[in-house]
Amino acid sequence: MSDAMKILSGSSNRLLAEEIARYLGIPLAEVELKKFKDGEISVKIGENIREVDLFIVQSTCNPANDHLIELLLLIDAALRASAKRITAVIPYFGYARQDRKVEPRVPISAKVVANMLQAAGAKRILAMELHSDQIQGFFDIPVDNLISAPITVEYFKKLNIENPVVVSPDTGGVVRARFYAKKLNAGLAIIDKRRPQANECQIMHVIGDVKGKDCILVDDMIDTAGSISGAAKALKENGAKDIYCVSTHPILSNGASIKLKNAGYKEIVLTNTIPIPDVKKLNNMTVLSVAPLLGEAIRRIHDGESVSSLFV
Repeated sequence: MSDAMKILSGSSNRLLAEEIARYLGIPLAEVELKKFKDGEISVKIGENIREVDLFIVQSTCNPANDHLIELLLLIDAALRASAKRITAVIPYFGYARQDRKVEPRVPISAKVVANMLQAAGAKRILAMELHSDQIQGFFDIPVDNLISAPITVEYFKKLNIENPVVVSPDTGGVVRARFYAKKLNAGLAIIDKRRPQANECQIMHVIGDVKGKDCILVDDMIDTAGSISGAAKALKENGAKDIYCVSTHPILSNGASIKLKNAGYKEIVLTNTIPIPDVKKLNNMTVLSVAPLLGEAIRRIHDGESVSSLFV
Protein backbone atom coordinates (compact mmCIF):
# COMPACT_ATOMS: atom_id res chain seq x y z
CA MET A 1 0.00 0.00 0.00
CA SER A 2 1.10 3.53 -0.70
CA ASP A 3 2.52 5.58 2.18
CA ALA A 4 0.24 8.39 0.99
CA MET A 5 -2.80 6.70 2.57
CA LYS A 6 -3.68 6.59 6.25
CA ILE A 7 -6.65 5.40 8.30
CA LEU A 8 -7.72 6.73 11.65
CA SER A 9 -10.61 5.77 13.89
CA GLY A 10 -13.08 7.58 16.06
CA SER A 11 -14.29 6.00 19.28
CA SER A 12 -17.52 4.43 18.03
CA ASN A 13 -16.13 1.25 16.43
CA ARG A 14 -12.38 1.01 16.86
CA LEU A 15 -12.33 -2.81 16.60
CA LEU A 16 -13.79 -2.61 13.09
CA ALA A 17 -11.28 0.09 12.15
CA GLU A 18 -8.44 -2.13 13.40
CA GLU A 19 -9.73 -5.01 11.25
CA ILE A 20 -9.86 -2.73 8.21
CA ALA A 21 -6.30 -1.56 8.86
CA ARG A 22 -5.11 -5.18 9.16
CA TYR A 23 -6.80 -6.03 5.86
CA LEU A 24 -4.90 -3.17 4.22
CA GLY A 25 -1.66 -4.04 5.97
CA ILE A 26 -1.17 -0.63 7.57
CA PRO A 27 -1.42 0.60 11.20
CA LEU A 28 -4.13 2.97 12.38
CA ALA A 29 -2.99 6.57 12.56
CA GLU A 30 -2.58 7.98 16.04
CA VAL A 31 -5.44 10.06 17.40
CA GLU A 32 -6.22 11.41 20.88
CA LEU A 33 -9.90 11.52 21.88
CA LYS A 34 -11.14 12.91 25.16
CA LYS A 35 -13.92 14.87 26.83
CA PHE A 36 -13.88 17.93 29.03
CA LYS A 37 -15.79 17.90 32.31
CA ASP A 38 -18.80 19.59 30.71
CA GLY A 39 -19.04 16.94 27.97
CA GLU A 40 -17.27 18.85 25.20
CA ILE A 41 -15.34 16.56 22.86
CA SER A 42 -11.67 17.14 22.10
CA VAL A 43 -9.73 15.45 19.28
CA LYS A 44 -6.10 15.60 18.19
CA ILE A 45 -4.44 13.73 15.33
CA GLY A 46 -1.12 12.48 16.64
CA GLU A 47 0.96 12.28 13.48
CA ASN A 48 1.71 14.09 10.24
CA ILE A 49 -1.04 13.72 7.61
CA ARG A 50 0.01 16.49 5.21
CA GLU A 51 -0.88 15.53 1.59
CA VAL A 52 -2.22 12.17 2.80
CA ASP A 53 -5.28 10.37 1.41
CA LEU A 54 -7.06 10.05 4.78
CA PHE A 55 -9.92 7.70 5.67
CA ILE A 56 -11.76 8.35 8.95
CA VAL A 57 -13.75 5.37 10.26
CA GLN A 58 -16.68 6.29 12.49
CA SER A 59 -20.19 4.85 12.90
CA THR A 60 -22.62 7.49 14.11
CA CYS A 61 -24.38 5.03 16.42
CA ASN A 62 -25.49 5.45 20.04
CA PRO A 63 -24.68 7.98 21.43
CA ALA A 64 -25.33 9.31 17.94
CA ASN A 65 -24.78 12.99 18.68
CA ASP A 66 -21.43 12.47 20.41
CA HIS A 67 -20.13 10.24 17.63
CA LEU A 68 -21.34 12.63 14.94
CA ILE A 69 -19.65 15.64 16.56
CA GLU A 70 -16.48 13.59 17.04
CA LEU A 71 -16.49 12.73 13.33
CA LEU A 72 -17.00 16.37 12.35
CA LEU A 73 -14.13 17.47 14.58
CA LEU A 74 -11.82 14.78 13.18
CA ILE A 75 -12.64 15.93 9.64
CA ASP A 76 -11.94 19.55 10.56
CA ALA A 77 -8.69 18.61 12.28
CA ALA A 78 -7.58 16.71 9.18
CA LEU A 79 -8.54 19.60 6.91
CA ARG A 80 -6.50 22.04 8.99
CA ALA A 81 -3.59 19.57 9.01
CA SER A 82 -3.50 19.73 5.18
CA ALA A 83 -4.75 16.22 4.38
CA LYS A 84 -4.91 15.80 0.60
CA ARG A 85 -8.36 14.16 0.61
CA ILE A 86 -10.66 13.24 3.49
CA THR A 87 -13.05 10.32 3.15
CA ALA A 88 -15.57 9.71 5.93
CA VAL A 89 -16.05 5.95 6.27
CA ILE A 90 -19.42 5.61 8.02
CA PRO A 91 -20.37 1.93 8.47
CA TYR A 92 -23.63 3.00 10.15
CA PHE A 93 -25.06 6.38 9.11
CA GLY A 94 -27.15 7.81 11.95
CA TYR A 95 -30.23 9.96 11.26
CA ALA A 96 -30.75 8.00 8.02
CA ARG A 97 -34.37 7.20 8.92
CA GLN A 98 -35.20 10.91 8.91
CA ASP A 99 -34.77 11.20 5.15
CA ARG A 100 -38.01 12.99 4.18
CA LYS A 101 -40.88 15.07 5.54
CA VAL A 102 -43.52 12.65 6.82
CA GLU A 103 -45.57 15.38 8.51
CA PRO A 104 -45.62 19.21 8.63
CA ARG A 105 -42.93 21.23 10.44
CA VAL A 106 -40.28 18.50 10.72
CA PRO A 107 -36.68 18.62 9.44
CA ILE A 108 -35.04 16.33 6.92
CA SER A 109 -32.34 15.42 9.43
CA ALA A 110 -30.33 13.17 7.11
CA LYS A 111 -29.88 16.16 4.79
CA VAL A 112 -28.73 18.32 7.73
CA VAL A 113 -26.09 15.70 8.61
CA ALA A 114 -24.97 15.55 4.97
CA ASN A 115 -24.56 19.35 4.94
CA MET A 116 -22.50 19.25 8.14
CA LEU A 117 -20.14 16.55 6.85
CA GLN A 118 -19.49 18.51 3.67
CA ALA A 119 -19.09 21.81 5.50
CA ALA A 120 -16.54 20.21 7.84
CA GLY A 121 -14.39 19.22 4.86
CA ALA A 122 -15.26 15.64 3.84
CA LYS A 123 -14.55 15.08 0.14
CA ARG A 124 -16.03 11.59 -0.14
CA ILE A 125 -18.40 9.34 1.82
CA LEU A 126 -18.09 5.56 2.11
CA ALA A 127 -21.18 4.13 3.81
CA MET A 128 -22.68 0.72 4.39
CA GLU A 129 -26.32 0.06 3.53
CA LEU A 130 -27.91 3.48 3.92
CA HIS A 131 -31.51 3.25 5.13
CA SER A 132 -32.66 4.78 1.84
CA ASP A 133 -30.73 5.22 -1.39
CA GLN A 134 -31.98 8.80 -1.81
CA ILE A 135 -29.57 9.94 0.94
CA GLN A 136 -26.78 9.72 -1.65
CA GLY A 137 -28.46 12.64 -3.40
CA PHE A 138 -28.24 14.77 -0.25
CA PHE A 139 -24.49 15.09 -0.87
CA ASP A 140 -22.69 17.12 -3.51
CA ILE A 141 -19.62 14.89 -3.16
CA PRO A 142 -19.10 11.25 -4.23
CA VAL A 143 -20.93 8.66 -2.09
CA ASP A 144 -20.25 4.92 -2.21
CA ASN A 145 -23.09 2.99 -0.55
CA LEU A 146 -21.93 -0.59 -0.05
CA ILE A 147 -24.25 -3.48 0.82
CA SER A 148 -23.46 -6.31 3.22
CA ALA A 149 -25.07 -8.95 0.97
CA PRO A 150 -21.77 -10.27 -0.50
CA ILE A 151 -20.81 -11.36 3.02
CA THR A 152 -24.19 -12.42 4.41
CA VAL A 153 -25.34 -14.26 1.28
CA GLU A 154 -22.13 -16.28 1.23
CA TYR A 155 -22.74 -17.24 4.87
CA PHE A 156 -26.28 -18.47 4.15
CA LYS A 157 -25.09 -20.46 1.15
CA LYS A 158 -22.81 -22.41 3.48
CA LEU A 159 -25.78 -23.29 5.72
CA ASN A 160 -27.34 -25.28 2.85
CA ILE A 161 -30.90 -24.43 3.88
CA GLU A 162 -33.40 -26.58 1.99
CA ASN A 163 -36.31 -24.91 0.22
CA PRO A 164 -35.70 -21.41 1.70
CA VAL A 165 -38.01 -18.44 1.43
CA VAL A 166 -36.60 -14.92 1.82
CA VAL A 167 -39.03 -12.63 3.64
CA SER A 168 -39.21 -8.84 3.63
CA PRO A 169 -40.57 -7.50 6.95
CA ASP A 170 -42.34 -4.68 5.06
CA THR A 171 -43.06 -3.51 1.54
CA GLY A 172 -40.17 -1.02 1.68
CA GLY A 173 -37.62 -3.85 1.87
CA VAL A 174 -38.88 -5.87 -1.10
CA VAL A 175 -35.98 -4.89 -3.39
CA ARG A 176 -33.47 -6.05 -0.77
CA ALA A 177 -35.34 -9.31 -0.16
CA ARG A 178 -35.66 -9.99 -3.90
CA PHE A 179 -31.89 -9.56 -4.26
CA TYR A 180 -31.28 -12.16 -1.52
CA ALA A 181 -33.89 -14.50 -3.01
CA LYS A 182 -32.16 -14.36 -6.40
CA LYS A 183 -28.72 -15.00 -4.94
CA LEU A 184 -29.97 -17.90 -2.77
CA ASN A 185 -32.31 -19.33 -5.40
CA ALA A 186 -35.13 -18.98 -2.88
CA GLY A 187 -38.79 -18.04 -2.85
CA LEU A 188 -40.03 -14.60 -1.80
CA ALA A 189 -42.62 -13.49 0.76
CA ILE A 190 -43.64 -10.13 2.22
CA ILE A 191 -45.00 -9.11 5.60
CA ASP A 192 -47.81 -6.57 5.29
CA LYS A 193 -47.79 -4.31 8.34
CA ARG A 194 -48.98 -0.95 9.56
CA ARG A 195 -46.82 1.39 11.65
CA PRO A 196 -49.01 3.79 13.73
CA GLN A 197 -45.94 5.65 14.98
CA ALA A 198 -42.14 5.38 15.14
CA ASN A 199 -40.80 2.20 16.76
CA GLU A 200 -44.27 0.64 16.83
CA CYS A 201 -45.85 -1.66 14.29
CA GLN A 202 -48.78 -3.99 13.86
CA ILE A 203 -48.29 -7.11 11.78
CA MET A 204 -51.18 -7.67 9.39
CA HIS A 205 -50.57 -10.76 7.28
CA VAL A 206 -48.05 -12.71 5.21
CA ILE A 207 -48.06 -12.42 1.42
CA GLY A 208 -46.58 -15.59 -0.05
CA ASP A 209 -46.28 -19.29 0.73
CA VAL A 210 -44.19 -20.03 3.84
CA LYS A 211 -45.93 -23.14 5.18
CA GLY A 212 -43.41 -25.86 6.03
CA LYS A 213 -40.52 -23.80 4.69
CA ASP A 214 -37.40 -22.29 6.24
CA CYS A 215 -37.66 -18.50 6.20
CA ILE A 216 -34.91 -15.87 6.10
CA LEU A 217 -36.10 -12.46 7.26
CA VAL A 218 -33.98 -9.69 5.73
CA ASP A 219 -33.80 -6.13 7.07
CA ASP A 220 -31.26 -3.32 7.03
CA MET A 221 -31.38 -2.60 10.77
CA ILE A 222 -32.78 -3.88 14.06
CA ASP A 223 -33.60 -1.11 16.52
CA THR A 224 -36.26 -2.02 19.08
CA ALA A 225 -36.80 -5.43 17.37
CA GLY A 226 -40.56 -4.91 17.44
CA SER A 227 -41.02 -5.35 13.69
CA ILE A 228 -38.65 -8.26 13.27
CA SER A 229 -40.03 -10.12 16.30
CA GLY A 230 -43.62 -9.57 15.22
CA ALA A 231 -42.72 -10.79 11.74
CA ALA A 232 -41.34 -14.04 13.19
CA LYS A 233 -44.59 -14.58 15.07
CA ALA A 234 -46.62 -14.00 11.90
CA LEU A 235 -44.48 -16.50 9.99
CA LYS A 236 -44.91 -19.12 12.73
CA GLU A 237 -48.68 -18.60 12.65
CA ASN A 238 -48.57 -19.24 8.91
CA GLY A 239 -46.76 -22.55 9.31
CA ALA A 240 -43.13 -21.60 8.74
CA LYS A 241 -40.53 -24.14 9.84
CA ASP A 242 -37.17 -22.70 10.96
CA ILE A 243 -36.83 -18.92 10.87
CA TYR A 244 -33.58 -17.05 10.36
CA CYS A 245 -32.96 -13.32 10.55
CA VAL A 246 -30.26 -11.27 8.83
CA SER A 247 -29.66 -7.58 9.40
CA THR A 248 -26.76 -5.25 8.66
CA HIS A 249 -27.04 -2.75 11.52
CA PRO A 250 -27.58 -4.13 15.06
CA ILE A 251 -28.77 -0.96 16.80
CA LEU A 252 -30.44 -3.10 19.50
CA SER A 253 -32.02 -0.42 21.65
CA ASN A 254 -32.95 -1.31 25.22
CA GLY A 255 -35.18 -4.37 25.35
CA ALA A 256 -34.42 -5.46 21.78
CA SER A 257 -32.37 -8.50 22.80
CA ILE A 258 -35.18 -9.76 25.03
CA LYS A 259 -37.66 -9.51 22.15
CA LEU A 260 -35.26 -11.32 19.83
CA LYS A 261 -34.69 -14.04 22.41
CA ASN A 262 -38.43 -14.63 22.70
CA ALA A 263 -39.05 -14.46 18.93
CA GLY A 264 -37.96 -18.06 18.34
CA TYR A 265 -35.32 -17.49 15.69
CA LYS A 266 -33.06 -20.41 14.83
CA GLU A 267 -30.23 -17.96 14.10
CA ILE A 268 -29.80 -14.18 13.99
CA VAL A 269 -27.08 -13.06 11.57
CA LEU A 270 -25.72 -9.52 12.05
CA THR A 271 -22.67 -7.54 10.98
CA ASN A 272 -20.23 -5.43 13.01
CA THR A 273 -21.10 -2.01 11.55
CA ILE A 274 -22.16 -1.26 15.13
CA PRO A 275 -20.38 -2.91 18.09
CA ILE A 276 -22.67 -5.16 20.15
CA PRO A 277 -22.14 -5.03 23.93
CA ASP A 278 -21.75 -8.45 25.58
CA VAL A 279 -24.89 -7.84 27.63
CA LYS A 280 -26.96 -7.68 24.40
CA LYS A 281 -25.49 -10.76 22.73
CA LEU A 282 -27.52 -13.97 22.43
CA ASN A 283 -26.38 -17.56 21.96
CA ASN A 284 -28.05 -17.73 18.55
CA MET A 285 -26.42 -14.53 17.27
CA THR A 286 -23.73 -14.71 14.60
CA VAL A 287 -21.76 -11.52 13.88
CA LEU A 288 -20.03 -11.29 10.50
CA SER A 289 -17.29 -8.74 9.81
CA VAL A 290 -17.66 -6.18 7.02
CA ALA A 291 -13.99 -5.18 7.39
CA PRO A 292 -12.84 -6.99 4.20
CA LEU A 293 -15.60 -5.29 2.20
CA LEU A 294 -14.83 -1.82 3.56
CA GLY A 295 -11.10 -2.43 3.35
CA GLU A 296 -11.30 -3.44 -0.30
CA ALA A 297 -13.46 -0.40 -1.09
CA ILE A 298 -10.90 1.87 0.61
CA ARG A 299 -8.07 0.27 -1.34
CA ARG A 300 -9.90 0.76 -4.63
CA ILE A 301 -10.83 4.36 -3.86
CA HIS A 302 -7.22 5.14 -2.98
CA ASP A 303 -5.86 3.43 -6.10
CA GLY A 304 -8.47 5.01 -8.38
CA GLU A 305 -10.12 1.68 -9.24
CA SER A 306 -13.79 0.87 -9.71
CA VAL A 307 -15.85 0.17 -6.57
CA SER A 308 -19.02 -0.85 -8.43
CA SER A 309 -18.20 -4.57 -8.50
CA LEU A 310 -18.52 -4.61 -4.69
CA PHE A 311 -22.22 -3.71 -4.95
CA VAL A 312 -23.29 -7.00 -6.54
